[in-house]
Amino acid sequence: MVAPLLLGGLAVAALQHGEAAASPAMFFLVIVAILATAKALGELAERIGQPAVLGELLAGVLLGASVFAVIPETGPIAEVVELLAEVGVAILLFEIGLETDLREMARVGGTAAVVAIVGVATPFLLGFAYWWMVDPAIGTHPEGITLTMVAIFIGATLTATSVGITARVLNDLGRIHTPEARVIIGAAVVDDVLGLVILAIVSGLAAGATLTPVDIGLKFLIAGGFLVAAVIVGNLAAPRIFGFIDRLRVRGVLVVAAVCFALLFAALASLAGSAMIIGAFAAGIVLSSTNQFDLIEERVKPVADVFTPIFFVSVGASVNVLLLVPGTGQFDPGVIGVGAALVGIAVIGKFVSGYAVGWGKARLSHAAIGVGMIPRGEVGLIFADLGLSNGILSRSVFSAVLIMVMVTTFVTPPLLKIIFRRTQAGEGTERPPVHDVESAAHLAE
Repeated sequence: MVAPLLLGGLAVAALQHGEAAASPAMFFLVIVAILATAKALGELAERIGQPAVLGELLAGVLLGASVFAVIPETGPIAEVVELLAEVGVAILLFEIGLETDLREMARVGGTAAVVAIVGVATPFLLGFAYWWMVDPAIGTHPEGITLTMVAIFIGATLTATSVGITARVLNDLGRIHTPEARVIIGAAVVDDVLGLVILAIVSGLAAGATLTPVDIGLKFLIAGGFLVAAVIVGNLAAPRIFGFIDRLRVRGVLVVAAVCFALLFAALASLAGSAMIIGAFAAGIVLSSTNQFDLIEERVKPVADVFTPIFFVSVGASVNVLLLVPGTGQFDPGVIGVGAALVGIAVIGKFVSGYAVGWGKARLSHAAIGVGMIPRGEVGLIFADLGLSNGILSRSVFSAVLIMVMVTTFVTPPLLKIIFRRTQAGEGTERPPVHDVESAAHLAE
């Protein structure tokens, strides 16, 4: 791990001279530091019995501005790293979509919807109530911004779920095909749809707009409708397209076509007002039903191995360690206290969603589902940054929210590891048949 940090240090030294800030050599050094450190700490995490994603998140913390400052906060290189991170999360969700059985996902559709709704409503209401009743001293806000508006933003930041982080952990643990995983992934996708609507609402409030019930309903229709439409249209066109591509002789054409397909769906989702990760997930589901599925899945993995760690490192790099270190200029006990309260609300609000379903033959692990919904990751950061940039959240409140995002992101991998280990030990070698999950879905009705 020392070698990549040294290379990153060379990049930082060069960046400080200004002229070399955007040179390819400096960018290459930063990428080398990101990938090498992510793999080194990922290996270390697995050796101590934790998912590799935890090591990649820690690599981001080390390379971030508050520790070694290898990854610049601003400038051309920072922007390119951010774009590569977007590619990484799109490829990750595409890969998860490839491994998703649409029929099995449909069977847990009702269950996943219930988990998502409870997992959004509970933390929002708890967060809003906490801020509105307590009105913490750090919550000072500019003139014209009411306490209610701040409370709404706080509640909104607590609703997010980072499907990318949980999906990667499930994949690392070899649990991506379990009934719990299907419920979690399905719920996280629904959660993203709900999150997009909430984000649109709070964005409108931040801009001083008044949203009607029709506006809100339209946003729901766009966000959810794209996923359904993409899968239907894709299933009609993809078999013919990839049947033709499979007959071509040029090297690497199949994997290039698959990645392009994923990025195209991600871009179309964004242009339609949905989330890019939903589009990438839909692309994976579509290609999972093609005759070339096995080859696509095999050849996409090396692409994911390069781009996906960049995403997790970028998430970790957003963590400001100085907020937690006494004696630094940014340490504030009040911020720590409020951050701890938000962490408690964030964990409880999502954890209870796992207990809203599965009380039947399927024997779903409620704890696994609840914990799988906990990480906020980059989604929570988007909400918080929106509030900060619009002057609704003060810098201190933003810092407290950042603590919540940071803690919920980092506690999920080891907690899921522990829960699944206990679940496996309790069940012995037996697992309920996959088709039994259908019974759990009916329980949600």
